[in-house]
Amino acid sequence: MPSQAEIEAKFWKELKSDMTVMLGLAREGHAQPMTAQLDRDGGRGPIWFFTAKDTDLVRALGSGKPAMAHFASKGHELFASLEGTLVPDNDRATIDRLWNKFVAAWYEGGKDDPKLQLIRFDPVDAQIWLNENSVFAAFKLLLGSDPKQDYKDKVADVQMA
Repeated sequence: MPSQAEIEAKFWKELKSDMTVMLGLAREGHAQPMTAQLDRDGGRGPIWFFTAKDTDLVRALGSGKPAMAHFASKGHELFASLEGTLVPDNDRATIDRLWNKFVAAWYEGGKDDPKLQLIRFDPVDAQIWLNENSVFAAFKLLLGSDPKQDYKDKVADVQMA
């Protein structure tokens, strides 16, 4: 049985590997796929996103608002829903630290592109679900076993702030 800390650590490891989250402002419309950037040490955030100043998300964001991020690992072994605050943050040291060739491909002017907007998601809390036994659950159900026991204690409620 994994501990809450182990489930949280697995989330950060999976996010660093998969990087795509659905990000949106709380109570203000739809979430959209965004590529998460984490500092080298990972863990607890913040989670950074490169975007453009003329996007609907940035225009609606203003100086910052409550936001949600949703994540599913590539193999659907882990799901997470995070609540926090999203703010614009064009700190040059952070841009320099997170910049890579994949980000650079989107900005003709490089790090000085006038459209470049870095946004910071500061997670406050999260609910993380492990789904490691999804294939086996169906098999156990066919054999008359109760698969719910395999999911017991595989949910973590994490306070991140």
